[in-house]
Amino acid sequence: MLVSEIMTSHVECISPDESLRSAAEMMRRLDVGALPVCHDDRIEGILTDRDIVIRAIAQGRDCNETHVSEILTAGIRFCFEDQDSSEAGQIMEEHQIRRLVVLNRDKRMVGIVSLGDLAVREPDEAVCAAALEHISEPGNM
Repeated sequence: MLVSEIMTSHVECISPDESLRSAAEMMRRLDVGALPVCHDDRIEGILTDRDIVIRAIAQGRDCNETHVSEILTAGIRFCFEDQDSSEAGQIMEEHQIRRLVVLNRDKRMVGIVSLGDLAVREPDEAVCAAALEHISEPGNM
C-alpha cells in the first residue's frame, strides 16, 4: 500500500514567526498534537505539543512571546507519497518517531502519516507492530 493511500492530507502549517500560544490554539482547533512549520511553501520543521511543554513551559518561557522558530524540531524525517507504507513504518521504527511528513518528489509537503494511520489503514499488521515496538522502547535517561 502506498503512503498516499493512508496519509492524512490537507494538513495545515504554521509559520515559524507565530507565537507558541497561537500554535497551541491551532492544535486545539484542529485536534492535533503536531504542526508542520512552513515558510514560503517549504517545510522548516515540526512543532509538537511535547516540544511546547518540554522546550518552553518547563523552562519558564512566555508562550505569548516565544516564537515557533525558537523551539521547533528541525531536521525532520520524511517519506515520499509514492513510497510503500511499510517503508514509512521502517523510518518511524528506526528513528523512534510517531509521525512523518509526506512529500511529493518536488519536496513539497502533501500530508502527514502517523503511527495511527498505519494502525488503522495498513493491511499488514506486522508493519505497525514492528514500528510500535521500537518507537515505544524507553529512551536513554
